Amino acid sequence: MRARIFRPARSTTQSGPALSRDWVLEFSPAEARRIDPLMGWTSSGDMDSQVRLSFDTREAAEAYARERGIDYVVVAPRKRRPNIRPGGYAENFAHNRRQTWTH
Repeated sequence: MRARIFRPARSTTQSGPALSRDWVLEFSPAEARRIDPLMGWTSSGDMDSQVRLSFDTREAAEAYARERGIDYVVVAPRKRRPNIRPGGYAENFAHNRRQTWTH
């Protein structure tokens, strides 16, 4: 059974890094999903694909995998490019604007 250890990206509706600070250990699917002919739902007999463990640090996640003999791959997170505007958000409402404000 193979697992990957990664830091999840923030969701598109989220402006802060709230849920992207922890490291996650997630198992790879061991078998393909099947489509139920009656309802059309997908199902699998693989219970490990439902497990998702969170850790505070990468080292803790790696130690957990080593203790239990789990083969794992670490996916390094990409750094976000900072979006720094010279005036910031307050510049939209500055009293000394040179242009008229439009939507």
